[in-house]
Amino acid sequence: MQVFCDFDGTIAKVDTTDLVLTRLADPSWEDLEGRWKRGEITAAECMRGQVALIGGDDAALDAVLDSVELTDGFVSFAAWCQANAVPLTVVSDGVDYFIARILGRHGLGHLPVIANRLAGEATARRLEQPWSRAGCAAGSGVCKCQAAARAEGGEDVPLLVFIGDGRSDFCVSGRADLLFARDALADYARSRAMPHHEFSDFHTITATLAGARQRLVRRAAV
Repeated sequence: MQVFCDFDGTIAKVDTTDLVLTRLADPSWEDLEGRWKRGEITAAECMRGQVALIGGDDAALDAVLDSVELTDGFVSFAAWCQANAVPLTVVSDGVDYFIARILGRHGLGHLPVIANRLAGEATARRLEQPWSRAGCAAGSGVCKCQAAARAEGGEDVPLLVFIGDGRSDFCVSGRADLLFARDALADYARSRAMPHHEFSDFHTITATLAGARQRLVRRAAV
Protein backbone atom coordinates (compact mmCIF):
# COMPACT_ATOMS: atom_id res chain seq x y z
CA MET A 1 0.00 0.00 0.00
CA GLN A 2 1.21 3.49 -0.84
CA VAL A 3 -0.66 6.72 -0.18
CA PHE A 4 -0.51 9.93 -2.21
CA CYS A 5 -2.38 12.87 -0.70
CA ASP A 6 -3.22 16.32 -2.03
CA PHE A 7 -2.57 19.25 0.32
CA ASP A 8 -4.71 22.34 -0.31
CA GLY A 9 -8.31 21.71 0.69
CA THR A 10 -7.40 18.15 1.64
CA ILE A 11 -4.72 18.15 4.34
CA ALA A 12 -5.12 21.89 4.88
CA LYS A 13 -8.64 23.16 5.50
CA VAL A 14 -8.14 25.95 2.98
CA ASP A 15 -6.29 26.53 -0.28
CA THR A 16 -3.10 28.03 1.14
CA THR A 17 -2.00 29.60 -2.14
CA ASP A 18 -5.32 31.42 -2.49
CA LEU A 19 -5.04 32.55 1.14
CA VAL A 20 -1.54 33.97 0.58
CA LEU A 21 -2.63 35.67 -2.63
CA THR A 22 -5.68 37.20 -0.95
CA ARG A 23 -3.59 38.58 1.93
CA LEU A 24 -0.33 39.56 0.21
CA ALA A 25 -0.60 39.72 -3.59
CA ASP A 26 -1.48 42.50 -5.98
CA PRO A 27 -5.23 42.19 -6.75
CA SER A 28 -4.44 41.44 -10.39
CA TRP A 29 -3.88 37.83 -9.32
CA GLU A 30 -7.64 37.43 -9.69
CA ASP A 31 -7.43 38.41 -13.35
CA LEU A 32 -5.04 35.52 -13.91
CA GLU A 33 -7.41 33.22 -12.04
CA GLY A 34 -10.21 34.28 -14.36
CA ARG A 35 -8.09 33.67 -17.46
CA TRP A 36 -7.29 30.16 -16.21
CA LYS A 37 -10.92 29.35 -15.51
CA ARG A 38 -11.83 30.52 -19.02
CA GLY A 39 -9.17 28.24 -20.49
CA GLU A 40 -7.00 31.09 -21.81
CA ILE A 41 -3.90 29.98 -19.88
CA THR A 42 -2.86 26.74 -18.20
CA ALA A 43 -2.90 26.18 -14.46
CA ALA A 44 0.91 26.19 -14.53
CA GLU A 45 1.04 29.57 -16.26
CA CYS A 46 -1.54 30.98 -13.87
CA MET A 47 0.43 29.89 -10.81
CA ARG A 48 3.71 31.33 -12.08
CA GLY A 49 2.11 34.68 -12.74
CA GLN A 50 0.31 34.76 -9.41
CA VAL A 51 3.33 33.91 -7.28
CA ALA A 52 5.26 36.74 -8.94
CA LEU A 53 2.60 39.12 -7.58
CA ILE A 54 3.08 38.14 -3.91
CA GLY A 55 4.34 41.01 -1.78
CA GLY A 56 5.33 41.28 1.85
CA ASP A 57 8.47 40.12 3.62
CA ASP A 58 9.19 36.62 4.89
CA ALA A 59 7.68 37.39 8.31
CA ALA A 60 4.42 38.51 6.71
CA LEU A 61 4.30 35.36 4.59
CA ASP A 62 4.97 33.11 7.58
CA ALA A 63 2.27 34.87 9.60
CA VAL A 64 -0.31 34.01 6.94
CA LEU A 65 0.86 30.40 6.72
CA ASP A 66 0.81 30.01 10.50
CA SER A 67 -2.93 30.72 10.50
CA VAL A 68 -3.69 27.63 8.41
CA GLU A 69 -5.30 24.69 10.19
CA LEU A 70 -5.10 21.02 9.22
CA THR A 71 -8.13 18.87 8.51
CA ASP A 72 -9.24 16.91 11.56
CA GLY A 73 -7.46 13.61 11.99
CA PHE A 74 -4.54 14.19 9.63
CA VAL A 75 -1.86 14.18 12.31
CA SER A 76 -3.08 10.84 13.66
CA PHE A 77 -3.47 9.52 10.10
CA ALA A 78 0.18 10.33 9.37
CA ALA A 79 1.16 8.58 12.62
CA TRP A 80 -0.87 5.51 11.60
CA CYS A 81 0.89 5.38 8.24
CA GLN A 82 4.30 5.59 9.91
CA ALA A 83 3.45 2.95 12.51
CA ASN A 84 2.25 0.55 9.81
CA ALA A 85 5.06 1.18 7.32
CA VAL A 86 2.64 2.69 4.78
CA PRO A 87 4.50 5.27 2.65
CA LEU A 88 2.68 8.62 2.67
CA THR A 89 3.63 11.29 0.12
CA VAL A 90 2.13 14.75 -0.17
CA VAL A 91 1.62 15.57 -3.86
CA SER A 92 0.32 19.06 -4.53
CA ASP A 93 0.02 21.66 -7.25
CA GLY A 94 0.66 24.14 -4.46
CA VAL A 95 3.92 25.62 -3.19
CA ASP A 96 6.57 23.61 -1.38
CA TYR A 97 7.53 26.32 1.12
CA PHE A 98 3.92 26.90 2.13
CA ILE A 99 3.39 23.17 2.68
CA ALA A 100 6.66 22.62 4.55
CA ARG A 101 5.97 25.56 6.89
CA ILE A 102 2.51 24.29 7.77
CA LEU A 103 3.49 20.64 8.18
CA GLY A 104 6.53 21.60 10.25
CA ARG A 105 4.31 23.38 12.78
CA HIS A 106 2.57 20.07 13.39
CA GLY A 107 5.70 17.93 13.66
CA LEU A 108 5.24 16.50 10.16
CA GLY A 109 8.24 18.03 8.43
CA HIS A 110 9.56 14.54 7.68
CA LEU A 111 6.82 13.80 5.14
CA PRO A 112 8.03 13.77 1.52
CA VAL A 113 6.46 16.55 -0.55
CA ILE A 114 6.11 16.83 -4.32
CA ALA A 115 5.09 20.40 -5.21
CA ASN A 116 6.00 23.55 -7.09
CA ARG A 117 9.15 25.22 -5.78
CA LEU A 118 9.20 28.75 -4.34
CA ALA A 119 12.32 30.68 -5.37
CA GLY A 120 13.57 34.24 -5.27
CA GLU A 121 13.30 36.72 -2.42
CA ALA A 122 10.57 38.75 -0.76
CA THR A 123 8.90 41.11 -3.26
CA ALA A 124 10.71 39.26 -6.07
CA ARG A 125 9.39 35.73 -5.71
CA ARG A 126 9.09 33.26 -8.54
CA LEU A 127 7.75 29.75 -8.99
CA GLU A 128 9.80 26.86 -10.38
CA GLN A 129 7.98 23.78 -11.64
CA PRO A 130 10.35 20.78 -11.72
CA TRP A 131 7.40 18.34 -11.64
CA SER A 132 5.66 19.71 -14.74
CA ARG A 133 5.24 17.48 -17.79
CA ALA A 134 4.53 18.45 -21.39
CA GLY A 135 1.10 17.18 -22.35
CA CYS A 136 -0.13 16.88 -18.75
CA ALA A 137 -3.92 16.58 -18.97
CA ALA A 138 -4.39 18.93 -16.01
CA GLY A 139 -2.01 21.55 -17.39
CA SER A 140 -0.63 21.86 -13.86
CA GLY A 141 2.82 22.74 -12.61
CA VAL A 142 2.87 19.35 -10.88
CA CYS A 143 1.80 16.36 -12.98
CA LYS A 144 0.26 14.14 -10.33
CA CYS A 145 -0.07 11.26 -12.77
CA GLN A 146 3.71 11.31 -13.20
CA ALA A 147 4.18 11.30 -9.43
CA ALA A 148 1.80 8.38 -8.95
CA ALA A 149 3.34 6.47 -11.85
CA ARG A 150 6.52 6.16 -9.82
CA ALA A 151 4.67 3.68 -7.61
CA GLU A 152 2.67 1.83 -10.24
CA GLY A 153 3.77 -1.65 -11.16
CA GLY A 154 6.12 -1.99 -8.22
CA GLU A 155 6.07 -5.35 -6.52
CA ASP A 156 5.95 -3.61 -3.14
CA VAL A 157 2.87 -1.51 -3.97
CA PRO A 158 -0.16 -3.84 -4.10
CA LEU A 159 -2.57 -0.95 -3.46
CA LEU A 160 -2.23 2.64 -4.67
CA VAL A 161 -4.28 5.10 -2.60
CA PHE A 162 -5.06 8.69 -3.59
CA ILE A 163 -6.75 11.35 -1.45
CA GLY A 164 -7.84 14.67 -2.94
CA ASP A 165 -10.43 17.33 -3.56
CA GLY A 166 -9.81 19.42 -6.70
CA ARG A 167 -9.30 19.79 -10.44
CA SER A 168 -5.59 18.96 -10.36
CA ASP A 169 -6.60 15.55 -8.96
CA PHE A 170 -8.99 14.58 -11.77
CA CYS A 171 -6.53 12.73 -13.99
CA VAL A 172 -4.58 10.91 -11.29
CA SER A 173 -7.79 9.74 -9.62
CA GLY A 174 -8.26 7.22 -12.43
CA ARG A 175 -4.97 5.53 -11.49
CA ALA A 176 -5.93 4.91 -7.87
CA ASP A 177 -6.90 1.47 -6.61
CA LEU A 178 -8.59 3.19 -3.69
CA LEU A 179 -9.81 6.76 -4.05
CA PHE A 180 -10.88 9.15 -1.29
CA ALA A 181 -12.54 12.28 -2.64
CA ARG A 182 -14.49 15.35 -1.62
CA ASP A 183 -15.72 18.61 -3.16
CA ALA A 184 -14.90 18.95 -6.89
CA LEU A 185 -13.10 15.59 -7.04
CA ALA A 186 -16.09 13.80 -5.51
CA ASP A 187 -18.37 15.46 -8.08
CA TYR A 188 -16.00 14.36 -10.84
CA ALA A 189 -15.90 10.77 -9.56
CA ARG A 190 -19.70 10.59 -9.26
CA SER A 191 -20.20 11.97 -12.77
CA ARG A 192 -18.03 9.16 -14.15
CA ALA A 193 -19.34 6.40 -11.88
CA MET A 194 -15.84 5.97 -10.41
CA PRO A 195 -15.68 3.94 -7.19
CA HIS A 196 -14.62 6.25 -4.38
CA HIS A 197 -15.02 7.02 -0.69
CA GLU A 198 -16.20 10.49 0.27
CA PHE A 199 -14.71 11.97 3.42
CA SER A 200 -14.92 14.98 5.68
CA ASP A 201 -11.95 14.17 7.93
CA PHE A 202 -9.03 11.75 8.12
CA HIS A 203 -10.45 9.62 10.92
CA THR A 204 -12.70 7.80 8.44
CA ILE A 205 -9.80 7.40 6.00
CA THR A 206 -7.65 5.83 8.71
CA ALA A 207 -10.38 3.35 9.60
CA THR A 208 -10.98 2.39 5.96
CA LEU A 209 -7.27 1.93 5.20
CA ALA A 210 -6.73 -0.08 8.38
CA GLY A 211 -9.35 -2.54 7.15
CA ALA A 212 -7.84 -2.63 3.65
CA ARG A 213 -4.38 -3.27 5.07
CA GLN A 214 -5.64 -6.18 7.16
CA ARG A 215 -7.17 -7.75 4.04
CA LEU A 216 -3.87 -7.36 2.19
CA VAL A 217 -1.98 -8.98 5.04
CA ARG A 218 -4.40 -11.91 5.14
CA ARG A 219 -4.19 -12.32 1.36
CA ALA A 220 -0.40 -12.34 1.48
CA ALA A 221 -0.45 -15.01 4.17
CA VAL A 222 -2.54 -17.41 2.07
